[in-house]
Amino acid sequence: MSKIFKIMDIIVGTINQTIAVYGMVLGVLLAFINVVLRYVFDMSLPWAAELTNYFFIWSALFGAAYGFKQGAHISVTLLIEKFSPTVMKGFLIFANLLSIIYLLLISYFGYKLILMLMDFGEINVDLQVPLWIPQLVIPIAFLLAAYRVAEKLVEIYRTDAENIKLFSEHEAIIEEIKGENK
Repeated sequence: MSKIFKIMDIIVGTINQTIAVYGMVLGVLLAFINVVLRYVFDMSLPWAAELTNYFFIWSALFGAAYGFKQGAHISVTLLIEKFSPTVMKGFLIFANLLSIIYLLLISYFGYKLILMLMDFGEINVDLQVPLWIPQLVIPIAFLLAAYRVAEKLVEIYRTDAENIKLFSEHEAIIEEIKGENK
């Protein structure tokens, strides 16, 4: 069973990273081309702004899903650090469960949005594509994010309460500086 989860981890990670990186690169490249066209050649691509927005949105949401795995999201640990390790572990499990529920709800409502847009037959004016296509990011990215939080939840559950280490940005910066000085 753990082999399946390792394969899933690789697949989900690859999807998140690839879409996040390519979305950012393509968005910046398209925005740059459109700026050059506008100011050098006095013309522009009318659809470029809309497509650039979609690239950045996809990049941000898939990057955020990847951030759950890396523990890169902001968390306020000041209060739970004061509790015993067992209570802290309980709070972390509860917080991750709430996160999973929230992410799955957004994914579900994103799915319902896709169905509604398909029923209405909405077409994006600038790109001339059905509007549901760029909106696919909502159910997919949030479902992958929920999977990543579920992975983190299992990791916290399996870790002994005494061994749970909360991410501390200032400690990470100090470690990074120490690593550079070696």
